[in-house]
This record gives sequence, structure tokens and C-alpha cells, in this order.
Amino acid sequence: MHGRPFKQVDVFGAAPYRGNPLAVVLDGAGLSDTAMQQFAHWAQLSETTFLLPPSAQGAAAGADYRVRIFTPRNELPFAGHPTLGSCHAWLEAGGAPRAEGAIVQECPLGLVRIRRTNTPDTRLAFAAPPLQRSAPDPALLARVSAALDLRTGQIIAAQLLDNGPVWLGLLLDSPQTVLHLEPDHLALKNLGLKVGVAGVEAALPAPLLIARSNREARAFGTRRAESFAADAMTFEVRAFAAAEGIPEDPVTGSLHASLAQWLIADGHAPGSYVATQGSCLGRHGQVHIDCDATAQVWVGGDCVTCIDGSVRL
Repeated sequence: MHGRPFKQVDVFGAAPYRGNPLAVVLDGAGLSDTAMQQFAHWAQLSETTFLLPPSAQGAAAGADYRVRIFTPRNELPFAGHPTLGSCHAWLEAGGAPRAEGAIVQECPLGLVRIRRTNTPDTRLAFAAPPLQRSAPDPALLARVSAALDLRTGQIIAAQLLDNGPVWLGLLLDSPQTVLHLEPDHLALKNLGLKVGVAGVEAALPAPLLIARSNREARAFGTRRAESFAADAMTFEVRAFAAAEGIPEDPVTGSLHASLAQWLIADGHAPGSYVATQGSCLGRHGQVHIDCDATAQVWVGGDCVTCIDGSVRL
């Protein structure tokens, strides 16, 4: 064992200790899978990352560094707040991107592009990876609804969302419903499924939903999602991951990525908005969503280093 450079970064918070903490070991070379998992279990954060040089294949494709991401229980192929926090730590430690204007991260899911925003300097955004989604089984949805104590009519829409991590995404009737949930975490753990819930204050009108989902009907739509003032809409999100040993995650980038791809595509949200998460845990995470002209969704947030030192591993 020897000292390795280490940072603990707060991600998706405009000020320290308001977002989601991430442990980052800046030199993971030579560590076994077991050693990485043991440290992540000891750290007891939602995720711990280990930075490594890119693989030969990754380097050939333009990767700047490689990251491995662990929860207290297992390794993840991709995760959102570890992507931004790891990139922040890598840049702060002197990492220099190979290409101007973008950082390329290699992870088990593949290559993830990250960009620095103009303001503020602490904000980074990652390109949401491709999403696979489908309608959930009604019996599963009923069991989840019971575990969340949701009444009929409070669930507006539901999708199984897979961008590496798999979430059951629920769109609820209001942010207040989201904030008042008191989940049965043991029941959710026994289901073995992570559940993400979102509530939006301003519902989009039915003509817009038709226009967004049916190209032929677009001419009949009287408003587009982009015409809604995103700053006037309230987006509240919560993430329940008892199946991963985290009853409720403070701020969850991978979930926001898949939620945004779903909600924007189906007309439930405008192309750009800011969502809040962590309110029930005493946090104030803010996730900045932007869908560009190519339909690529970017998930952004501020990053702040709170602990800087070394760890014996």
C-alpha cells in the first residue's frame, strides 16, 4: 500500500456540500478489482472512481483517460455524476485534453464526450449516451407504485430507461408529489430495480404531444416545447437505488440523461431546462439540460473540490 492522490468532489452543486459527493482516486494503476471494490465499500458514497491511462483501443479513438466507477456493491459501466466529477478532478490535477474544446472519457460503456461551458468555469457537461427505452410490465409498475404509495392518476407516464444503468422512470403529476414520497426502501430493494421519479409543474398541452410524436401532425401543433420558458418550469427529481445499497441518491446524472432524452422526445419537457434534486436530503443539486441542434442531449453541472490529499491503497 502507498499514498495515491485523492480528491473528494461535490458534483451538481453551485456551492460546496450542496450536490453529490464523489471519491476520486487519481492513480488507480496496479489496483485489483477487489481493492477498488473494497475501497468503494469503505468510502460509502454512491460512487467512487479510479482514473487510469486509456486502453490502447481507447487512446486510438481519442480517449484522454479511463475511469472505473464503483458503488459500495458493484462496478458500473457508466454514471453521470462520476463522469463530471472525475473529469473535474483530472483537469484540476493538470490533465490536458488531446483535442481542443472537448475531453473524451473512456469507461466500460464506451467513449463519453465532455465539454467545458463558458460560464461558470466550474461547470462541465457530458453528452448523454444512447438510450434504450421501453414500456414497463404493468405488474412491475403496480408493485413499484405500491412501494411508493402512489395513487391512481399520479403516474402520468412510465418507461424503462437503459443508458448503461437501468432505471424505471416515472413522470408524476407534480413536483409536490415527488417531494412528498415516502418510499418503502425494503420493497424497492427486493424488486432489484432502481427507480427515478420526476415531476414537472407546467404540463405541456395535448396538441404539443401530438406534434412532437407524429411528424404528419406537426402542422396542427400550435406551440413547440422550445416556446415554453424553461426557467418558469419547475422540475423536481428523486432517485431511489436501494438495490445498489443507496436508498436515495442526492443527484444522479445518468438518470437525468435518460429522463431528459425521454421527456424531451415525448414532449413532456422543453429542449433546455434546469432540474433540482436532493431537496429531501438537505441538498440543492442543479442539473442543466440542453438538447442541441443535432438532438444530442447534454447534461451539465458545477463541480467543486472539497477534499484534496492522498489515500493509502
